[in-house]
Amino acid sequence: MSTFKHTKLNNQLDIIAEVMPTARTAAIGFMVKTGSRDEEPQVSGVSHFLEHMMFKGTERRSAADINREFDSLGARNNAFTSNEVTCYWAQVLPEYLPAALDILADMMRPALREDDFNMEKNVILEEISLYLDKPGHVLYERIMEDHFGAHPMAQSILGSKESITALSQQQMRNYFDRHYGPGNMVLAAAGQINFDELVQLTDQACGRWPSVAVERRYPPLTHSARRHHIRDEKLKRHYICMLCRGPSAQDMERFSAAVLADVIGDHDGSRFFWSLIESGLAEEADFSTFPHDGLGSFYAYASCDPAKADLVEETMIRELGRVRIEGVAEDEIARSKTKISTSTVMSGELPLGRMRNLCSQWIYNREFRTLEQDLAELEKVNLPSIGDLLTKYPFEPLTITTLGPGDR
Repeated sequence: MSTFKHTKLNNQLDIIAEVMPTARTAAIGFMVKTGSRDEEPQVSGVSHFLEHMMFKGTERRSAADINREFDSLGARNNAFTSNEVTCYWAQVLPEYLPAALDILADMMRPALREDDFNMEKNVILEEISLYLDKPGHVLYERIMEDHFGAHPMAQSILGSKESITALSQQQMRNYFDRHYGPGNMVLAAAGQINFDELVQLTDQACGRWPSVAVERRYPPLTHSARRHHIRDEKLKRHYICMLCRGPSAQDMERFSAAVLADVIGDHDGSRFFWSLIESGLAEEADFSTFPHDGLGSFYAYASCDPAKADLVEETMIRELGRVRIEGVAEDEIARSKTKISTSTVMSGELPLGRMRNLCSQWIYNREFRTLEQDLAELEKVNLPSIGDLLTKYPFEPLTITTLGPGDR
């Protein structure tokens, strides 16, 4: 039986853990409540750039030291940056958790040396160039701009070549000082853990960090139907994206949204699968829900032969209209609940999955939810709850952004 633990250091650093006595591993991570939506336009991409810099060394360790020490522990470790959070994590055998914590905590106080900064800037610029050659990335970035407009969620995670080129080491350091501190981050652990020891070690490693008082902006989002096409004659396929309002990370209707999204657009057996993939109209088709901080989205995507572009788009809109007007069937809901429950349990059995879930719950809602609570909430989803969801979020107004070789 797992047990939730929480304490707060004197500098306001939250430490949370799910102690899982039968686990054979332990996972630990720092999640910072900062991402591209928290950046000013002149430092666009700094959150992701900073994530890279955290691996470039500290006053105690070089980049090679960090890599070598994680490797000596047999650790799985990595980091990621999204629109809303940045996370640094490691998974190890329980006896190596203190050493993993020491490395991660040290990384969270990076040297940010100018030589490293200038060298890594070239890596980031190459990464941007690489992603600009990927149609899916180009389309996603553009529909986020088209849909969210002036809202911070529209801002690119990678930034632009112009913003990264102009970014200075001092601007990055200023951003780090404002965002990377207790009060805007959480340390989470899951698995076979001695919580008292974890708290003691964290206090020794992090107890003197200065706290920060940064507030995320939550401006209202104005919705209107929008359409935009990007022409690229080099392409051989046509790509379609659609975005509309959905439940937020704070909205319990996110569980109904997950079931509805699976019914409409899961990779196998969904309505999009039968109408678009199995019929041969499209090579790819997907419908997903993204519960963000304070707002959410439903997201539809398809790729196809340019000659079938109109028919594929019409089919996608028709399927969404059918769901909005007619609803879904009980057997569709039951099947999707089973698939999501299975996936949730498989992820929840692993300390790494639970640790990341702990981090997200705390950052978004400052709460702990057990695996059983999530499964129980999922089980409540039924025809009436799906109907209520569709009344509140009717897939309208719709932002449609397309990318392909021809005109639209």
